[in-house]
Amino acid sequence: MAEQSVASQLQDFVHHMASQLVETPDEVTVSAEQRGSVVQIDLRVPARDLGKVIGREGRIARSMRTLVMVAASRHNVRTNLDIDSHAEVSAEDDAES
Repeated sequence: MAEQSVASQLQDFVHHMASQLVETPDEVTVSAEQRGSVVQIDLRVPARDLGKVIGREGRIARSMRTLVMVAASRHNVRTNLDIDSHAEVSAEDDAES
């Protein structure tokens, strides 16, 4: 059984945390790319849930970054966690197209 890469493990960890915070966990997307000793993680959540993931004064986002940093340090890598929102497409926008 092959062991997961560090980037994949961190990606799963971030996806789990974010999925617990949003109303629609299926719309959470996480991508991770390892470049040398740095893992770049991009978290995308629906715009309506962005405030839940960031939290008041960025406390939740800061906590997520700290947890990811600690998890990464166990594998001797550094991480960057970017949090952004998806552009939501409404039914009205689809009808106009």
